Amino acid sequence: MTTAVRLPVEMIEDARKNGELHCRSTPKQIEYWYRLGKIAEENPDISMDFIKNSIEGLDAIKNGDTEPFKFRNP
Repeated sequence: MTTAVRLPVEMIEDARKNGELHCRSTPKQIEYWYRLGKIAEENPDISMDFIKNSIEGLDAIKNGDTEPFKFRNP
């Protein structure tokens, strides 16, 4: 279920520009920022880079964009 929300034009434009850089639609960029901010607020001891990498990894798994890790023999 979705709900319409009023946001400032500047915020929407910023989300659009950032979304284009990361191949996300404007709504998906806003969702990404929501997830990032929520996790950061709930876990202030975790670095933003760790949070970003975790979100990207979970999204890759969800989209099937993964392959098994291959260990190298020494």
